[in-house]
Amino acid sequence: MKGDMPEAGLANGMTGMPVQRTLAVRRWVHGTVTAMDDQLAEEVPVALEYNGISHAVMLATPADLEDFAIGFSLTEGIVGRVGDIYGIDMKAAESGITLRISIASAAFAELKARRRALAGRTGCGLCGTESLDHVLRIPPRIESTTVLHPAAFERAFSELHASQALLHDTGATHAAAWMRADGEVTIVREDVGRHNALDKLAGALARSNEDRASGATIVTSRASYEMVLKTASIGTGILAAVSGPTGLAVRLAEAVGVTLVGFVRNGSLVVYAHPQRLRFL
Repeated sequence: MKGDMPEAGLANGMTGMPVQRTLAVRRWVHGTVTAMDDQLAEEVPVALEYNGISHAVMLATPADLEDFAIGFSLTEGIVGRVGDIYGIDMKAAESGITLRISIASAAFAELKARRRALAGRTGCGLCGTESLDHVLRIPPRIESTTVLHPAAFERAFSELHASQALLHDTGATHAAAWMRADGEVTIVREDVGRHNALDKLAGALARSNEDRASGATIVTSRASYEMVLKTASIGTGILAAVSGPTGLAVRLAEAVGVTLVGFVRNGSLVVYAHPQRLRFL
């Protein structure tokens, strides 16, 4: 039997930090105890700094962090386009990873103005957001005219499940993926956090040649308000999830023109907003 400390597993080449570790465990099944090795997904603190100023610390899987930095910056409205990001440096330390992001002066000035509004405020708040207007921000309306057949989602989620290497090893991660109109999955990103996975996908899409108006974003989680918000920020007209949406998510999807699909399982799905992008016949 091994000791209690986990051994290092598969490491991410960019940071040198493992994305999973091996741990000796005991498994109990119907009265029988077996010693075995189990795989654990790693999560580490990831600090995001913009032009030298600390902005946020997230717990994330230490993989695809350049995509994460780009996607987070875009979906959180810190920059308006990927061209506003001039550079990303990563520094790994024992306590976590720092992403040092250099952004355009105009974007940084707006970010500093938002931060100044926080000064002197008290109360729990929502992730440091200074007002309800900033929590419930509305992105530009999506005008995508793409139309997909529901069967495309079945193919896409099957391909996504087969591509989730970290999930298969650990059983502890979410994924977000990009599917083309025929259901082909071309980009997959995994993370212990569903929002992080979607931000990583957003960053990967921003650097790809995929036509974001002609496919769909698919996620292995519920469809919350933030997931719809990030999808709209990407410029995608369709979000499909394996679980259900919240009421606020449906209202946002209706407002910004996102087709919201939930409970995509076993050849069935439910459409909650803008069904005109699905061809049922």
